[in-house]
Formats: sequence, C-alpha cells, structure tokens
Amino acid sequence: MGLLQEGNRRRKTDSTGANATSSRSHAVLEVRVNRKPRNGRGKPIPGKLCLVDLAGSERAAETDNRGQKLRDGANINKSLLALANCINALGKASKGKGGKPYVPYRNSKLTRLLKDGLSGNSKTVMIATASASADQYHNSINTLKYADRAKEIKTKARPRVVDEVVEVELPPN
Repeated sequence: MGLLQEGNRRRKTDSTGANATSSRSHAVLEVRVNRKPRNGRGKPIPGKLCLVDLAGSERAAETDNRGQKLRDGANINKSLLALANCINALGKASKGKGGKPYVPYRNSKLTRLLKDGLSGNSKTVMIATASASADQYHNSINTLKYADRAKEIKTKARPRVVDEVVEVELPPN
C-alpha cells in the first residue's frame, strides 16, 4: 500500500479552468507475481496485475490553459487518442470485420504498457466515470462511447500450462 501512496504522491496534479485538482498524467501500477506449484516442484506460474488510472481528456477552450499546462493536456489527449485507435482496431478484430487489423500499439507509451491487457491472455475490466451534471454531458457521453468501444474487445484468458519437470534418480549399477 505504501508504494501506491508514494506513486499517488508523485503523480502530477494541477488546477485548470475546468477542475481544481486535475491529474496531469496517467497512473499505472503493475504488480508481477510468481506462484510456486503446491507440490514444490516445477516452474513457478507467472501472473500480472495492472491497475491504470487514465487522466481525462481536455478541451483547451474549456480549461483556459496556457504554456506547460496546455502542452500537458495535448499530450494526455494524444495518448488517449492512441489508446482509442487500439481499442477500435481490436474491437473490429473481435467482430471479425476485414481480417486481422493492424493495431498501433507503438504510437504511445501508454498503449505499449497496456498491450497485454488489451489483446493478450488476460481478463480486463474497464471502469468508466461519468458525471450526472448537465454541464458535463458531452464529457460523460464521450466516456461512455469510449467504454462501449472497449467492451467490443474479446480476449480469451486461458490458464498457462507449465510442463512440470520430474526428476528421477536411477539406482547405481
């Protein structure tokens, strides 16, 4: 829990015209574990838990940002667009439209980090936050459309089968 708190402490936040405490970066926490087989023999079984908190997209006209804040917002939007492009390509592939599409994971550090969760041997959950406020209607609709496109991605999580090595000692001749 201490690492999570330290990560949040280091996360860049600042006030904007739209929000008093706006996150100016995405946050990714990745935990890797190796489970030992119960019998104590064989190879460990690897696992990974990846938690992601995406910074929200911004319209420059609504935030009145200038300088570095404006560049931060543009970078956030750029990475969210790259993620949306990956989600769209994977959603089309899941529907079986047009063969195997190109998925542009390399367009963003964020999409490279999320590649396993989006298309790998994994179980993925997306939680979208929407506002009931009338002035946030367009942001909420866009968030829900984004989540709906992500829902189209179908992954097949299968347990990894690891060949166990059995050592047998032969009696001396």
